[in-house]
Amino acid sequence: MAGKFELYKDQAGKFRFRLKAGNGQVIAVGEAYESKASALNGIESVRKNAGDASLDDQTD
Repeated sequence: MAGKFELYKDQAGKFRFRLKAGNGQVIAVGEAYESKASALNGIESVRKNAGDASLDDQTD
């Protein structure tokens, strides 16, 4: 099963999204957005940028 984005409203009425893996585990969460359109833009940004994103390991 493929992963999916879930778009929802938090207790403060803000729009948020989370990305779930195929097994249902949450693997990423978005910030709080004032509008649904902004949250959808956030999802599109993740879709666009995640595939080519490099790793900046700051643990060393």
